Amino acid sequence: MKRLFPLASLACAAALAQPVPGNALIDYEGFSRNVAEVGLLRESRRIPEADFIRMAREPGTVVLDARSERLYRLRHIAGAVNLAFPEFTEETLARVIPTRDTRILIYCNNNFVGAPESMPVKAIASALNLSTFVSLRAYGYRNVYELGPAIDVAKSRLAFAGSEIR
Repeated sequence: MKRLFPLASLACAAALAQPVPGNALIDYEGFSRNVAEVGLLRESRRIPEADFIRMAREPGTVVLDARSERLYRLRHIAGAVNLAFPEFTEETLARVIPTRDTRILIYCNNNFVGAPESMPVKAIASALNLSTFVSLRAYGYRNVYELGPAIDVAKSRLAFAGSEIR
């Protein structure tokens, strides 16, 4: 029986050599610039739990939970609005965030330990806060703050809501 593997490899190599049409709806260079800008800003916008609680109580602040609706329903910070990250568009963001100047507080699974069902820890380089911060910046939101520490849910001073809460 003849081996066709070398022919398949040549076919794959030929296919990869074909030019791929551009896509005006995807801008990797713009994304990279945005990540670099957020990288310079983000550390100064990471806040401790006490500041997060205080700021969340102030009028005009939106606490945004960008996790899936399923995880949000299990456990979320009381008062947070849910808009799952894959649902971010200019229109959906405008429905939950009144203006681009609105102060937005974000958090993700990786801010919490002790709740593996509702707050499963993601790979640290893939924590949702990172993508959320970068995306909000891309949409023009400049007043974003991020819960900084990893907090044991049993010791947190944040109020939680959801079906997992007893």
